[in-house]
Amino acid sequence: RNENLLETHHLHNTYSSTKYRCGYTGEDGFEIAMPSANAVSIASKLLEDPSVLPTGLGARDSLRLEAGLCLYGSDLDETTTPTMGTLGWTLGPPKSRRRMEGGFLGAEHILTPEGKFKKVPKKRVGIKGMKAPARGHTEIYDANGETKIGEVTSGTFSPCLKQPIAMGYVGTASSKVGTEVMLKIRNKMQKAEIVKMPFVESRYYRAPE
Repeated sequence: RNENLLETHHLHNTYSSTKYRCGYTGEDGFEIAMPSANAVSIASKLLEDPSVLPTGLGARDSLRLEAGLCLYGSDLDETTTPTMGTLGWTLGPPKSRRRMEGGFLGAEHILTPEGKFKKVPKKRVGIKGMKAPARGHTEIYDANGETKIGEVTSGTFSPCLKQPIAMGYVGTASSKVGTEVMLKIRNKMQKAEIVKMPFVESRYYRAPE
């Protein structure tokens, strides 16, 4: 079945599967949901195209981190709110119905009666500048290396940028872009800096409004 992939974001019923023009990488791509019995045949059909190469979750994880996307269980859990995770945009703009009415699970912890975001003790930030990759649970200190201000939740060596990148949570007072910090990597302090995310510009497809 031929599809114009440049103009669609939701495809149905080829090989008893459903395809979505999304994917958690920051790149333009597709996710395919299918009955498990069809998985091998669909994968084999895709790999018949010489331009298609298999890859794994490690590559996906590097891409989503470059795009500044969270991984639940690492960068988000039951103790973090959307505003701590800098995901307040998912709740709509100021004075939007969802912000003003609330009514969703946990709204009382996130919104004031006026629909504004409550202050949070920590925020998710991007981090660059260290010489070695900082993995999850790496401690983040102030610029003097004396006071612990947070912890890395995800980190890797960016294949696109050719340098280490990380995200994590720091106290709100230390979350401003440009703030100098120190990371304790393998018991050695390394200089780093709070930076804006995404680390690499996202190129995922946006459906026309």
